Amino acid sequence: MTTKSGSSKAAANKLVKNIRRKTRQTYSAEEKIRIVLAGLRGEESISALCRREGIAESLYYSWSKEFLEAGKRRLSGDMARQATSPEVKDLRSESLALKECVADLTLENRLLKKSMTGSGDYEK
Repeated sequence: MTTKSGSSKAAANKLVKNIRRKTRQTYSAEEKIRIVLAGLRGEESISALCRREGIAESLYYSWSKEFLEAGKRRLSGDMARQATSPEVKDLRSESLALKECVADLTLENRLLKKSMTGSGDYEK
């Protein structure tokens, strides 16, 4: 009998945990920056700020650390964007395809203009 109620409690806890995970609020970068800057201003305590915003203090401190590290990297001259290798490869291949498309259209445009005037020169 205890195993049945124990398993139903575990199932209920698992269900509640999944619901909380799916309904968890996600914060945009702007919201995170706003919250971190409010904490850095020091107008109110971090615990009061976190209570007002509905976040855990540990989450605030991790955002604050990321914010300060990004600022330090930027000020030290690290201008490189953190892009993944596959993302860079995709962007390069897309760029190459677009350049080829522009080249083809330019050539076609010149040929059309040449056929319209009979020479290589065209009037505007």
